[in-house]
Amino acid sequence: MLRIVVGGQVNKQEIYNFIQRYLGESNVYLEIKNDLEAVNALKKGNFDYYVGACNTGGGGALAMEMALLGMDLCKTISMPGKIFADEEIIKAVNEGKKAFGFVDQHTEKVLPILLNAILSKREKEN
Repeated sequence: MLRIVVGGQVNKQEIYNFIQRYLGESNVYLEIKNDLEAVNALKKGNFDYYVGACNTGGGGALAMEMALLGMDLCKTISMPGKIFADEEIIKAVNEGKKAFGFVDQHTEKVLPILLNAILSKREKEN
């Protein structure tokens, strides 16, 4: 089962609901946490991935994760006026990034790409 923790500064419940609808309730374990709790749970291995949104895609969405996990495990996948290419999001997942930040207005555009990349990677690993 895929385990995702939702953090960030805005629309946590909406992001949670989107992921649950997109993946189906039986395929994912989701929790909403504040950023400090979320990053610590990810570090401990309680979750596989972190997603969070803010108004910039990196600041409030990923600041704690960058500080405690390091830049090599984090990736901004959208920011105001820019959604990263599908290939770049897929590459980040395949490189082992675990924490992803985006602008909340891009939820429906970036999360399907991210979630499909995660599922594809998990399939290849199993």
